[in-house]
Amino acid sequence: MGLIVQKFGGSSVADAAKVINVAERVTETYKAGNQVIVVVSAQGDTTDDLITKANEINPDASKREMDVLLSSGEQISIALLAMAIEKIGCPVVSLTGWQAGFNTNAASGNARINNIDTERMQSELDRRNIIVVAGFQGLDKYDNITTLGRGGSDTSAVAIAAAMRADKCEIYTDVDGVYTADPRICKDAKKLDEITYDEMLELASLGANVLHNRSVEMAKKYNVKLEVKSSFERVPGTLVKEVVSVEKMLIRGVTRDNDVARIAVVGLENTPGIAFRVFSQLAQENINVDMILQSVGREGTKDIAFTVTRENEAKTLEVLEGLKDILNYKEVNHRDDLSKVSIVGAGMVNNPGVAAKMFEALFDNDINIHMISTSEIKVSVLIKLENAEKAVKVIHDKFNI
Repeated sequence: MGLIVQKFGGSSVADAAKVINVAERVTETYKAGNQVIVVVSAQGDTTDDLITKANEINPDASKREMDVLLSSGEQISIALLAMAIEKIGCPVVSLTGWQAGFNTNAASGNARINNIDTERMQSELDRRNIIVVAGFQGLDKYDNITTLGRGGSDTSAVAIAAAMRADKCEIYTDVDGVYTADPRICKDAKKLDEITYDEMLELASLGANVLHNRSVEMAKKYNVKLEVKSSFERVPGTLVKEVVSVEKMLIRGVTRDNDVARIAVVGLENTPGIAFRVFSQLAQENINVDMILQSVGREGTKDIAFTVTRENEAKTLEVLEGLKDILNYKEVNHRDDLSKVSIVGAGMVNNPGVAAKMFEALFDNDINIHMISTSEIKVSVLIKLENAEKAVKVIHDKFNI
């Protein structure tokens, strides 16, 4: 038997019955002879509700105070789950992120983990306690509470598994694994028995809402064995690991990301360093840029189009407005009625014609492509939002995944 880290998301602990269900799953693992560390998220819509409450008081609240507020959701979850485990009769202790030793940088709202002091968790395991840890949170060097941003509880769980050298990290969700497409869109989507870190990282980055990309990056870096499982069904999940043991299918999945805004800077001078000026300034504002297209315009000018998240659209436009006198561009266009649809598969690198087959599926269904981005294991296209679900279906059917 070994050390198992288990993570349960907000939907898994949304009410009393679900908390009790999680307690039963955890204690089963414990009674089988394993050491267990559990990471939980805030219940259901708690985080959204807290954000709403904050906006009622002060829509411009500081990120520091938002972190103090939002971290309380996970603390409610750990206390309730610990109470449920106590009722079953197993020894348990709940720990906040800082009690569990999470030290982060000072980037409130999107902090990064610097290190984990494992002394407290190890001492609790030595006492044969089940440990219930609040995900999504830590403490910076100034003793300020910080939160890890979207998907932070996944990252907390994988970080603990890496720091404690756990035998396995199980991510429990409301689905029973990773599918070739969203089963709500593609009724014939298939569950994958296993998938590589790189493939899972691409799917996570491209809109698949099963694992957060930061957690997958960390799992790959520290070779943490991951399994995505259902909170409600006792069935095998999907293993995420370095190499899959079965013959790889060409395409592992089709996914969409509707959180996309396209920005086009038109009429830039066609001189060296222009792209650097644009993207270096966005980087200073912590704005992540995804798809990029540069084209030659008229009369010695060029246009640069790129995508950001919708959340960053307004800030990006503000940054570009501040650079107008320096860049001397003609205009900036933007739209957010778009979706990024992608195919992912490590097998495509040695198979020519994959992109053409994807484009053919879209052409046959009168779906226009606005931008294209490729890598060795993925092809992404930017299309109208209204065509996103249809695109996922027809591409999935085209490749017969």
